[in-house]
Amino acid sequence: MSEANDLSKLAVHTATNKPWTLRECVDAYAGAGIGGISVWRNVLEPVGAEEGGRMIRDAGLAVPALVRGGFFPATDAETRQWAIDENKRCVDEASAIGAEMVVLVVGAVPGMPLEEGRRQVADGIAAVLPHAAEAGVKLAIEPLHPMYADDKSCVNRMTEARAICEQIGSSWVGIAVDVYHVWWDPELEAEIARAGDGGHLFGFHVCDWRTPTRRLLTDRELMGEGCIDIPRIRRAVEGAGFAGFREVEIFSEDYWAMDQNAYLERIVQAYREHV
Repeated sequence: MSEANDLSKLAVHTATNKPWTLRECVDAYAGAGIGGISVWRNVLEPVGAEEGGRMIRDAGLAVPALVRGGFFPATDAETRQWAIDENKRCVDEASAIGAEMVVLVVGAVPGMPLEEGRRQVADGIAAVLPHAAEAGVKLAIEPLHPMYADDKSCVNRMTEARAICEQIGSSWVGIAVDVYHVWWDPELEAEIARAGDGGHLFGFHVCDWRTPTRRLLTDRELMGEGCIDIPRIRRAVEGAGFAGFREVEIFSEDYWAMDQNAYLERIVQAYREHV
């Protein structure tokens, strides 16, 4: 099979096809010959992790990731402990469905200095780490674009994610590289190489940046329809030793309003042509 037709390394996030249930995502992805599914907790909750895991295994799909854990920073100790406990529950769900990692959107508190937020993130991950390692589930920090630095993520560059990985110093903690969030960084390729050298490259997410962007969260594009040089970033990631899934993660009100089967066909075609 030619590389262009090989979908074995393609995984699709369930949030990409937001109108679908987990059952619908599993059936559609397996039917299209897609190799993997990254599961968002909102579609797992109605069926439960045990049933969801059976569903996915029966379809023969791999699970690169469960999305999402994180949101560690808080202004009080009780809320910080709640986040740690919730992340442990997320790890348990990931283990039940056979997910390789939990993706961490680390969180931020408006008005809290970013440095303090990152300190709390490192402390929170360290508190969850023994539970994750025992379960055999990796923890992947996902840097988010600076437009989310106020309340979603105090980690906005690969540099900051790598620093936390190095501070914790565990092979169970790494980075999920999402092109949507990091494509603009002039140090991106050097940071990808450094993360690869340290064994910290855990995930690779693809979509594209729509120009003009109309909504900060839900206006992503299909690969090849925006301004991100996805093949260049893919070469950097794989050149740094990453050999995992290429995960399609698109939030788009326009695409969610489409017929989802037709949309999935477009996703597969864009993957073949531009990833």
